[in-house]
Amino acid sequence: MSDLSYTSLNDHLKKTFGCKVYKIALNGGFTCPNRDGTKGSGGCIFCSQGGSGEFAGDPSISITEQIEHGKKLVGDKNKSGKYIAYFQAFTGTYAPIEMLRRLYEEAIFHPDIVAMSVATRPDCLPEDVLSLLGEMNRIKPVWVELGLQTIHEKTADYIRRGYPLSEYDNAVKELKKRNIDVITHVILGLPGESKEDMLQTVSYVVKSGVSGIKLQLLHILEGTDLAEEYRLGKVRALEFEEYIDLVKECVRIIPPEVIIHRLTGDGDKKILIAPEWSADKKRVLNRLRKELGK
Repeated sequence: MSDLSYTSLNDHLKKTFGCKVYKIALNGGFTCPNRDGTKGSGGCIFCSQGGSGEFAGDPSISITEQIEHGKKLVGDKNKSGKYIAYFQAFTGTYAPIEMLRRLYEEAIFHPDIVAMSVATRPDCLPEDVLSLLGEMNRIKPVWVELGLQTIHEKTADYIRRGYPLSEYDNAVKELKKRNIDVITHVILGLPGESKEDMLQTVSYVVKSGVSGIKLQLLHILEGTDLAEEYRLGKVRALEFEEYIDLVKECVRIIPPEVIIHRLTGDGDKKILIAPEWSADKKRVLNRLRKELGK
């Protein structure tokens, strides 16, 4: 099993902070250039109405209130009382700089927050935002999570990603220049991609100099354009055993210095169409951990 050894996020957090640390998913009330008409109006083909933030906080309340609510949800499990503020919903750097500063500072100065993670697009990192992230990173550790999904331009066009691979490369370079940890999101099971295509994306990501990677199973969710494609028989969902084998192949090419932040992901059960087996996340994770020797 030695070729399947890997560094999990939990391992990394315990080594860094000396205890278990929980992420609190926040909603800063952002939108996305792929939704507001700047680059598109429908969003990526797989993206739900919640902007991949179905489990994030309520944007109608303050960041502090969202953090306190998140703490209550896991308080019984988190004896250390340490948390990561995770701006998850939509594009977490796509707002006026004054708004970003207010939201980031409210999160990062909270006494129970030990780090801040911001999910965003590589094409939404202008110089002033990069400078602000660098400033926040000098207060507490900041991670930036980039939604790459695939390196293949044909797939990127199909899912309406809206930016070229070179934009990702530049974002990684600029963030690393400021000593900001970069975590890249990769979706496994995108329409038309072979196993070799997906492994090429994972290989490219780990060689790009990032500190972490998230492996995300493609979920087909109600209300998305992908759902319509699925109903027309144009796309399919991965089977359970197929996904397990695919993750094992991915782990084999991810070096231990690249932290695996996620082996799969949740699709909101209220809007999940396929794959149905993914609704039992506990079963999926238990099987993966058994296969990977964790």
